[in-house]
Amino acid sequence: MTPRDLVSLSTKIAPYHLERLAYVYVRQSSPKQVEHNRESQLYQLRLAQRAQELGWSAGRTRLIDADLGLSGKDSTYRDGFQELVAEVSLGHVGIIFGYEVSRLARNNRDWYHLLDLAAAFGTLIADADGIYDPRLYNDRLLLGLKGTMSEAELHWLRLRLEAERMSQVQRGAYRQALPTGLVRLPEGTVVKDPDQQVQHVIELVFGKFAELGSCRQVLHYLSREHLWLPRRHTVGRLAGQLLWKPPTDSALNTMLHNPAYAGAFAYGRRQGDPARQQPKRPNTGRLRQPMEKWLHLQPDVYPAYISWEQFVANQHRLQENSTLFARKAQNRRGPTREGAALLQGLAVCGKCGARMTVCYKTTHRYRCENLARRVHGRICASMHGAAIDQVVIEAFFEAIRPAQLDALEAVLKTQAAEHEQLVRHWQEQLKRSQYEARLAQRQYEAVDPDNRLVAAELERRWEEKLRALRTVEEDFVRFQQRPPTATLTPEQRVQFQHLSETLPTLWTNGALSMAQKKELLRCLISQVILKRVASEKAEVRVVWISGHYSLLQTRMPIQRSRDITIRASMVTRIEQLWQQGIDSDEAMAEILSAEGYYSARSPGAVASAVQKIRLAQGWHYGVYQSRHAAYGQGYVTIDELAATLGVERTWVVKRLYSGEIAAPYVRRLPHSKVWLIKEAAELIAALKQNLPAHCRT
Repeated sequence: MTPRDLVSLSTKIAPYHLERLAYVYVRQSSPKQVEHNRESQLYQLRLAQRAQELGWSAGRTRLIDADLGLSGKDSTYRDGFQELVAEVSLGHVGIIFGYEVSRLARNNRDWYHLLDLAAAFGTLIADADGIYDPRLYNDRLLLGLKGTMSEAELHWLRLRLEAERMSQVQRGAYRQALPTGLVRLPEGTVVKDPDQQVQHVIELVFGKFAELGSCRQVLHYLSREHLWLPRRHTVGRLAGQLLWKPPTDSALNTMLHNPAYAGAFAYGRRQGDPARQQPKRPNTGRLRQPMEKWLHLQPDVYPAYISWEQFVANQHRLQENSTLFARKAQNRRGPTREGAALLQGLAVCGKCGARMTVCYKTTHRYRCENLARRVHGRICASMHGAAIDQVVIEAFFEAIRPAQLDALEAVLKTQAAEHEQLVRHWQEQLKRSQYEARLAQRQYEAVDPDNRLVAAELERRWEEKLRALRTVEEDFVRFQQRPPTATLTPEQRVQFQHLSETLPTLWTNGALSMAQKKELLRCLISQVILKRVASEKAEVRVVWISGHYSLLQTRMPIQRSRDITIRASMVTRIEQLWQQGIDSDEAMAEILSAEGYYSARSPGAVASAVQKIRLAQGWHYGVYQSRHAAYGQGYVTIDELAATLGVERTWVVKRLYSGEIAAPYVRRLPHSKVWLIKEAAELIAALKQNLPAHCRT
């Protein structure tokens, strides 16, 4: 800079500016630029010399380089820029030096905030083109234009970079991180990991998920068999190394959700949401997207461990296994559990179409509260589970009866393949441990014995590998000594050979767990739509996986007898039986049950319900009628005579047994043993003479 230029620029520098500090702000956008673009960094550092040429001493010049390697699109993560703004607002800064406006800020919000503070406290801003005073209109206008152009430049850079990235994505040339099990060669070709044990463990994980259908069950299997998962690091100090780690649910979920194992190249599986981004954490806010929202998907790019169809089926099964019965998971079946409700995850409300939940009390019930939660109304339905399960089980057995299922060969083949996989895994683990121990031994033997520092460390590593080898050998021996898998008895072999015929027996004798029963139902049934058509009747629509459906009805026990639909017909029939002279509630109940009548909580009519209806209608048997009915023909009952005399019934009975009422006036019905007393005037007059005094008055 020539002396004339210094004179022209120094006219804006007032003495109070020189009394304050001069700040030099240095920034580069990425760590790669900091490492490789050293010339830009050196040029920015030389701005301190320019400050000294303009009158600031070296002791009054401050350098801010805390933001090297950080983008200028936001000041949230830039501690150096926040420090500069704070110093300006305190009035400590006389001038700010920056290579250009884009070094200070890449968005107008931060830039204009700095300009407002600089104008308020009289701080100058200097770049490669000159010195500007934000209080002057022309300088403020020029600085504003530079800030706008800096923000637009960042937008253009981002668009070009994104366009170039998407161009590589569309061609399949974009190099994304590969999961463990896939390796990219130096020329760019992707192959399976050359380590066969890694391949076998990954294949085992996908095979067990196809068999068990649950990530949690696969985790339990791996932990039970002491199988670890491989992890090949691609970055950091362990880059390129293969480590074996205990299985976790997150690791299994990551494997099952990664389409690279199916040979597909997918881009945009996670996309950023600015509303969910956390302050000072630029990598947060990236949400997993459904497959239909991925930016690019190209199959048959990588070598596959499973087919694409199997991958899609796995994703569907993982979604169905969701246990979050919220709005997103309302139509998901969930994993099979050990509860007594066989239609757990299959039952659908016939009123609102939502997935029904299971409620366990004295017995399980299928319940839908979807409308009650959404519109604050009544629940859709609450149905007795056991009755519905029974009719669905009968339909399931009827559906498989025509098929001659022979599961014996499949069961034996599965057992043999699983045992072979485990033996192969332990053999490979033993070979790996032996190789690592020999490698550690060769490294120890190759070192100079006089170099004790290195030799001691190599000796420690050798001993560590030997201990690991001994542990693997002991575990392998323990695995070999484990009791063999239980073989099938001759009876079980016959059952598996004719599974469709013997399945009802296996179902009822406790040979199958509740989870296994539910899995069998899900093999043929897609969903079961339940709808209450009467107080005690439910319509059961079984939708098969083929798309066809079976329409069934079942009767459920209810609380109140008066709510059953056949009550009026049952009352009429009881009256007919009573008029026919049937004098036993038990006999009536047997007849009604044979004719198809039933009570509220029983499959047939019960005597107590018959008695309740009969007594409510006033239909009494002969004994009761004999005691309480009016006979006429010159005879009255004890109750009628007591009413005539105005005394208690016991008073007449005492006179009857004492002989005061003579035998010619008394007779007894043979079939009911009811006493009848002749209605004679002289007898009544004699009894009145013996009435108590209070009765005579």
